[in-house]
Amino acid sequence: MTYKFESNQAFAKKLDSEDILSRFRHKFYMPHDTIYMDGNSLGLLSTDAEKNINRVINEWKQTAIKGWMAGDKPWFYLPEEIGKKCARVVGADEKEVILTGSTTVNIHSLISTFYTPQGNRTKILADELNFPSDIYALKGQILMKGLDPDKELILVRSEDGRYLDEDNIVASMTDDIALIFLPSVLYKSGQLLDMPYLIRQAHKRDILIGFDCCHSAGVVPHKFHEWGLDFAVFCSYKYINGGPGSPAFLYVNSTHFEKKPLLSGWFGCGKDKQFDMALEFEHAKNAGGWQISTQALLSAAPVESALEIILDAGMHNIREKSKHITAYLAYLVEKDLSKAPYEFTIGTPLDPEKRGGHIAIEHATEAVRISKALLDHNIIPDFRPPNVIRLAPVPLYNTYHEVWKVVQTLKKIMDTTAYKHYSTERKTVS
Repeated sequence: MTYKFESNQAFAKKLDSEDILSRFRHKFYMPHDTIYMDGNSLGLLSTDAEKNINRVINEWKQTAIKGWMAGDKPWFYLPEEIGKKCARVVGADEKEVILTGSTTVNIHSLISTFYTPQGNRTKILADELNFPSDIYALKGQILMKGLDPDKELILVRSEDGRYLDEDNIVASMTDDIALIFLPSVLYKSGQLLDMPYLIRQAHKRDILIGFDCCHSAGVVPHKFHEWGLDFAVFCSYKYINGGPGSPAFLYVNSTHFEKKPLLSGWFGCGKDKQFDMALEFEHAKNAGGWQISTQALLSAAPVESALEIILDAGMHNIREKSKHITAYLAYLVEKDLSKAPYEFTIGTPLDPEKRGGHIAIEHATEAVRISKALLDHNIIPDFRPPNVIRLAPVPLYNTYHEVWKVVQTLKKIMDTTAYKHYSTERKTVS
């Protein structure tokens, strides 16, 4: 896909005037006098989400424990109801998605169920560029099966430290693989893997496959059920804008509803059986069976409203703007900052169809200090070692003019060598 761009400020404002999603920007609280480019780490609070938090607070205030079953939105069924909304975002059936736990807890829950080493098939296939927490969880699950992670966890290697080759992944789907778990989007480079292709290749070999979709849910349309994906996990605080530490989602294909969740908890009981207090666990025959604990309602409330904004905007529209605005950012960086003395490079696929929602801008020697300089210019990026500045222009609230200003600010920082005033040590949270 090829876009035609111009590098002047007037063109950026023209793009904003044509943006069909511009009507959603006013729904979000933008940090004062700040350009926020970190929605791939934490999405912004919306006025709708704020209202829903206050609604639950008032229900707690006015009804106390009756809130579990009182009112138009009983707390008891809220994880399922929010799951139904989210199912439309990721292309799943209503009963295949549930709001519950955290991403890593959900990985443990699902891997404990789907990883069943038998005979020659004992290994889990993952990749070396995945988010480290996922790898920790996979190693822990292998240990709990009494096996050695050094032998049973196979990591697909990257040839350049940025990207994964899908054909190399397929070549690693050998007869000893019991399960595959991969990211939909690589958290550092932003590469979007070809999920349908990998699912088809795994199933040709009778291998179950799951994905961590934290960096794609809410910005990249998916068709989980149609693709036959076995299971998935994803958070709600990035592109879904559910709030810091907001609960995660898990997806289980309906063909697996009879499997028994091994990381069992009472909230995974069938809703009509939960208060029987029986010692025998009868799990819900849907994704809700993989719930473990009571859902925290105050943190769930904003997720519901955040999803409603996404559904109102439409995943197709969100994806089209995401591809376009990230292409515009990459164009400006390549045009204005790729040559000496700037020496920036793009570490994200230039083909819009092969990337998620952010652009990884690399600088060989000064990425840490440049990131700090951006912060002091009221631009919020994030840094990933050793040399990546991630910028995520989020379709629902970022503008093309903001993207233009970010690139102009980077140019100014380099022209004035302002970055030299900062330490090369990264902050605790980057």
